[in-house]
Amino acid sequence: MSENISKYDLIMFDLDGTLAPSKGPLEGLMASVLLKLLEHKKVAVISGGTYAQFENQFLKMLPSGSSFYANLFIMPVSGSCLYIWKNDWDLQYAENLSPAEKMTIRAALEEALKESGYVEAKEVYGETIEDRGSQVTFSALGQNAPIEAKKDWDLDRTKRKAIVNLLAPKIPQFDTHIGGMTSIDITRKGVNKAYGIRKIEGFLKLAPEKILFVGDALFEGGNDFPARATGVDCIEVSGPEETLQLMRSWL
Repeated sequence: MSENISKYDLIMFDLDGTLAPSKGPLEGLMASVLLKLLEHKKVAVISGGTYAQFENQFLKMLPSGSSFYANLFIMPVSGSCLYIWKNDWDLQYAENLSPAEKMTIRAALEEALKESGYVEAKEVYGETIEDRGSQVTFSALGQNAPIEAKKDWDLDRTKRKAIVNLLAPKIPQFDTHIGGMTSIDITRKGVNKAYGIRKIEGFLKLAPEKILFVGDALFEGGNDFPARATGVDCIEVSGPEETLQLMRSWL
């Protein structure tokens, strides 16, 4: 599993299930090892979540004002936004959906949920349909559901596949992706982890062979799978513990 990272200029990590538990905080040991990696390499962290989610889950777990944050690139919503360090986290671009696009997506999603027979759980943690700017996300148990509640809801992804099969034909001008444990993400065509990789390639002027991607869902149908189509090298991990072992082997 270990990889010689000397040939890479950028190490790119998925967030949920790779650096941190799904919607859970970055652990202290992971944060300290990540900071050591930043002394030597540029690091990008990409997720389908919003910048606010990054703040709560990731950035708040890091010490303030590290001299190495110039090497860290934050890519919310599958890389349709980019934040870099300029004495604070500074937005470089955000490619948001228009109000009309969001209305079209929401209407189609609500229709597909009804047709699928989906019944909202008795206990829901936060919004089930969230506007993420450049993405609309359906989370069956709510955006703030604990991992214990989420992990058994759709293990084989059949519940979400049934919804996606009804939703996708209604909005062919958009892409629908199964993400995380309970979510479905709807974006403009082509906005996925591959899109995010292409954006950071252009921003940093890097060739694909100079980038290594690490994720927990690189299997076909997983939300990291599009990374494989970009030509960058990829390593699949089973979770944050394996990611931590990998990073320690590099250091």
